[in-house]
Amino acid sequence: MASPPHSLTLKTHRDRQNWWQSVWIRRALLLVPASLVVLGLLNAFGQRPATTAASGATGKITVYAPVHARSGLSYAARFRIDATHVLKQARLILSPGWAEGYTVNGAAPQPLTEGSTDGKLNFGFGRIPAGSHLTFWISLQVNPTNVGHRPQDVWLYDGSTLVATVHRTITIFP
Repeated sequence: MASPPHSLTLKTHRDRQNWWQSVWIRRALLLVPASLVVLGLLNAFGQRPATTAASGATGKITVYAPVHARSGLSYAARFRIDATHVLKQARLILSPGWAEGYTVNGAAPQPLTEGSTDGKLNFGFGRIPAGSHLTFWISLQVNPTNVGHRPQDVWLYDGSTLVATVHRTITIFP
């Protein structure tokens, strides 16, 4: 039988007698990526929507959108404005977290005005009578490089008067 090369020892390289070479340690380490795959299949990193609401003296805003999402996927966010008193110039202001690292695929119904102020999205809807509501949808796709936490605050205004504010954060997984 030939002798092993000088840089190898039979105890370590052939017989694997050291504790860190145990087959159980290798099997345990393989459980880490396998558990991530199983959690992904069970939608643990999914896009379950959550409802967040805030009310003021003249109206209420309800946001229905995921607080966890995976990069590269699409989702729709729903904004419902309920007018307890007439809103003469209803406006939704969305923080930059709604557009930064996203592709906006569409909005329905089309707002009367659209704009941007200091990086915030500004949608104007005009008059909403007392006792009625308006539902606004935005279809978004998370860009693949958008990972981490983003604040997604929403402000409801009647002209220049703040009616209600919703504070929320989204976590985006790779």
